[in-house]
Amino acid sequence: MKKLKDLAKKNYSVKMADSVLAKFPELTDKWQYDYGVVFKGLEYIYENTSDEKYFEYIKKNIDYFVDENGNIKKYSKDEYNIDHINNGKAILFLYRKTGEEKYKKAAQLLRDQLKTHPRTVEGGFWHKKIYPHQMWLDGIYMGSPFYAEYATLIGQDEAEEIFDDVAKQVILCAKHTKDPITGLHFHGWDERREQRWANKITGCSPNFWGRAMGWFAMAIVDVLDFLPQDHQSRETILTIFKQLIDAVLKYQDPETGVWYQVVNFIGRNGNYPEASASCMFAYALAKGIEKGYLDSSYIKALERAYEGIIYRFVEEDENGFLNLNGVCMVAGLGGNPYRDGSYEYYISEPIKTNDLKGIGAFLKASAWIERLFK
Repeated sequence: MKKLKDLAKKNYSVKMADSVLAKFPELTDKWQYDYGVVFKGLEYIYENTSDEKYFEYIKKNIDYFVDENGNIKKYSKDEYNIDHINNGKAILFLYRKTGEEKYKKAAQLLRDQLKTHPRTVEGGFWHKKIYPHQMWLDGIYMGSPFYAEYATLIGQDEAEEIFDDVAKQVILCAKHTKDPITGLHFHGWDERREQRWANKITGCSPNFWGRAMGWFAMAIVDVLDFLPQDHQSRETILTIFKQLIDAVLKYQDPETGVWYQVVNFIGRNGNYPEASASCMFAYALAKGIEKGYLDSSYIKALERAYEGIIYRFVEEDENGFLNLNGVCMVAGLGGNPYRDGSYEYYISEPIKTNDLKGIGAFLKASAWIERLFK
């Protein structure tokens, strides 16, 4: 506990946030989900510090995309890509802060995508139109927290229906991706078992990718911010969350305190400690403890994780800015060239410094760890 408290006092969240503002002054080239992860982290740091520069950064970048009529530049609803919903969390934040109509209209545009988004037979959102009949763990983070918050801010007249749908997404994804032996969750699930990566009996992809489970863990703690306390599925979702965390903790590297790219193969040839998944699990642990979803016995695991993240992945450059090393640049399933979900595939993807998916998760984790000691 003392080590975690000492690290929290160093305010890594602010140091990394200021590094982002200096190194990435504009995030406007694409309507891209990883920018939304950074914006969410900065939102938490803005709440912690009340420093307007973080708010202005989010607003400046989102305003590049959103015009006065709520249209979103570089966004196409017809792609039915669940990743494109994620930046909507920043739009809702700006609507909460400013009340400006354009943000409400932009959020409604994203909500419209979900109204007609293709679904599995049971009602789970496809990950993308180009990846039909599939649910991926990533997609729950991209769509569900926005969807739930939308119900509380703008969609009150349809809130009951939305909350039921949000809960359904989490529960279906958990049901189909969970491995009964380890308790870990596979990256993706194909309801038709047609994909080459899909097990012909279960429909699941073959491996446990750390960041995929990190997205899922973050999604659940964020959804719980908005799902009503008396919702009939809240306890089920809390159980899914706790079982996921308990399973993941069995694979926390005893040497470094962080998690490997392919979680269940610690130390296997080619496998490596991966920063984004480690930051996502640290965030889920910190927020889970702060919110009371996890008891204080989980602090020890969080302390080991954050200490490992700081000492293994974070470095200060010659200008005093922070870098985050050791982030898997991207990983997916299917597509062209075809990604088969094998162990060899996951360890073959490039490793990057300052990938924004990792940085966003680091901001979120650090902000919530610092909240534990305020």
